[in-house]
Amino acid sequence: MRLGNVDIPLETCQLVGNILGHIGDKWSVLIIVLLRERPMRYSELERQIESISKKMLTSTLRNLERDGFVSRALTPTIPPRVDYALTELGKEVMEPLDALARWALTNSARIVEARARYDRQQH
Repeated sequence: MRLGNVDIPLETCQLVGNILGHIGDKWSVLIIVLLRERPMRYSELERQIESISKKMLTSTLRNLERDGFVSRALTPTIPPRVDYALTELGKEVMEPLDALARWALTNSARIVEARARYDRQQH
């Protein structure tokens, strides 16, 4: 694969694809955007994202923590308090996510038209 004038090895492309797959899924983006405002407890995130299951929220938070985008702070109280916050890496990823969101908003009408055209051709 080529990126500009540089050849990128297949293994590197696969790694980049894996990373983008983690931060690009709808739950990760939503969690990162919510944590942009302030650190939040697990229960706060769960309330904010009504349609996510506990299993998916837990899995997504673990992946974001593993990749270094989110930090997890455990306070040993009864019940235990767990707070999640964006790391510096998590804050940095907001720039390309913002750019992608602006692009999606700018081009949403074109995408909706393309989907409708495709759907009409399929029937």
